[in-house]
Amino acid sequence: MNTTNVRRLLFGEPFPTSREAHERLDKIRGLAIFASDPISSNAYATEAIMTVLVVLGAGALKITVPVALAVAALILLVVFSYIQTIFHYPHGGGSYSVAMDNLGRWPALVAGAALLTDYILTVSVSVSAGVRAVTSAFPELTEYKVLMALAAILLITWINMRGIRESGSVFAIPTYAFVAGVFIVIIIGLVRYTGLFGLAPLEPLPYDPAPIPSISSLLMLWILLRAFAGGCTALTGIEAISNGVGAFKRPESRNAAATMVAMGVIAMTLFLGISFLATYIGLVPNEKDSILSQLTRYVTGEGPIYFWVQAFTALILFLAANTGFQDFPRLSSFLARDGFLPRWLQNRGDRLVFSYGILMLASLASLMVLIFRADEIAMLPLYALGVMLAFTLSQSGMVVLMGKVKKLAPDETLDTGITTLHYERHVNLKRAINVVGAIVTGIVFLILVATKFVEGAWVVALIIPLMVFMFDRINKHYKDVANALTTRGLSDRDLRTVSEVVIVPIGDVHKGTLHALQYAKRLSNDVRAVCVVTSPDMHELIMRRWNRFPELTSGVKLNLIDYDFRDILEPLVDYIGDVHDNECPGQLITVVIPEFIAETWPAQWLHNQTADILRNRLRHLPDVVLIDVPFHIAHAVKSQ
Repeated sequence: MNTTNVRRLLFGEPFPTSREAHERLDKIRGLAIFASDPISSNAYATEAIMTVLVVLGAGALKITVPVALAVAALILLVVFSYIQTIFHYPHGGGSYSVAMDNLGRWPALVAGAALLTDYILTVSVSVSAGVRAVTSAFPELTEYKVLMALAAILLITWINMRGIRESGSVFAIPTYAFVAGVFIVIIIGLVRYTGLFGLAPLEPLPYDPAPIPSISSLLMLWILLRAFAGGCTALTGIEAISNGVGAFKRPESRNAAATMVAMGVIAMTLFLGISFLATYIGLVPNEKDSILSQLTRYVTGEGPIYFWVQAFTALILFLAANTGFQDFPRLSSFLARDGFLPRWLQNRGDRLVFSYGILMLASLASLMVLIFRADEIAMLPLYALGVMLAFTLSQSGMVVLMGKVKKLAPDETLDTGITTLHYERHVNLKRAINVVGAIVTGIVFLILVATKFVEGAWVVALIIPLMVFMFDRINKHYKDVANALTTRGLSDRDLRTVSEVVIVPIGDVHKGTLHALQYAKRLSNDVRAVCVVTSPDMHELIMRRWNRFPELTSGVKLNLIDYDFRDILEPLVDYIGDVHDNECPGQLITVVIPEFIAETWPAQWLHNQTADILRNRLRHLPDVVLIDVPFHIAHAVKSQ
């Protein structure tokens, strides 16, 4: 079975480009693919708030609901802002496109770097959290947690390589099963809380009613801000839909916006429901038992609903990584389109997905898992930093955008180069909401940096500037390439078609080298066969074989270079360099390289790869053209 058949067995038959529209997502699949991260964050967002507040004593946990309401308000602001982004930037790109269009190059690169970093961490943290859920139930598997995390990344990579529509079908069931399970828990909890339908009343647990200790107002504010920042993990992944608008069926913007609204409603409902019930019951964070697990057990008992929620919580934590797998390749393609990442990241694979971006993300996330040994607690200080920075830049960009829209007359349009703006109503209100959102997410970002810096956030604070620097260097390279290839000021020298000298490196005289020599003689009248000989016997052997074919070697000058060391390429490269620098300065030189081509790739590795090494050593020389003349071994054998 050849590699093509293996690829089609694993990933399916390739799709024609014309099928791209049919592979787009409806709202049901779109919600499952793009919302798995923000929905799954309900498994730990409430706990993140309570973990901070509990340092003040169990009595302080009653503040959880007000903090959760503040977080929910922020979710509403961010969702509203990104709905605007979806309609104004229907081709996708999210924070990157908004920042590039309204704030300029450097803020856009910062937004791109922040989001790419966050998507890598989304994958590594999500699969590690999923592994933790499994090992909590089966402690004997703990020693295999790294392998399990890597296997999960490999599985999600494979599903995504099969196509976006197919992956949406796979991920829909666990996503909606998790939502349904948690909704049932919340509904039962609220019904028991109100005493309706004769169900057993929901009695709060006994706890120490000690008052909150007397502390300074400044310290109290700091703790509340930390709790708020912890709850903001509920916002991770919200921007995903705005990056992938182009993945939705037509009308793309309308479908993406509807999906964004549904995601916001589901996320806020689950988050507030869990926070209210956990606070009313008096649950306390426990390292060995999550708040969601405690809540489900207390409300429904350890019956089918409990195991349903626990099973799909573990599964959706694994699948939350899919948000990263959808958005990292898409955002990478936007950066590549603009020349800030390698161009090949724009290429779609056989199944119309950005295959190279998917593989790059899988590799980087696997590296993170290996470095942190699949310990999501160690990675959490790095998490959410990038997305909060991107939120701030995106909403700041929307403030600028609304300022442009405000100046338009009812029948006026403005083409920004990335989007076209039209007159809108209620611009001042929209702009005010964006201002508030930018300020709040900016404050949360600063809090995260300040509180998590020594715990590991310094890594992200270092990586983002390094990535921005890398983007700038890549862009400079592509600009240099464009300047070198420009047809402005084209001269005759730039269009030379005849080679001054043709050099053919040979290691022996056989069918392959004689074939290459005949090809070389068509290019120039000055053809030189160059052979590095390492012994008198080899010198005599080459001369004897050369003289056997006078009709084929006539007109070709044989240069034998005696050499007493093993690296035979060094004198060969020196000879070509001398011809280039001294004999024919500024002239076109062609190096014709004979190369064996075996029938299979394992057989190809039986050869010493000299041709590949020689090509790499000569590529730096200007005015030197490298031509491969393949000699197919299998064809030659069959023709005998």
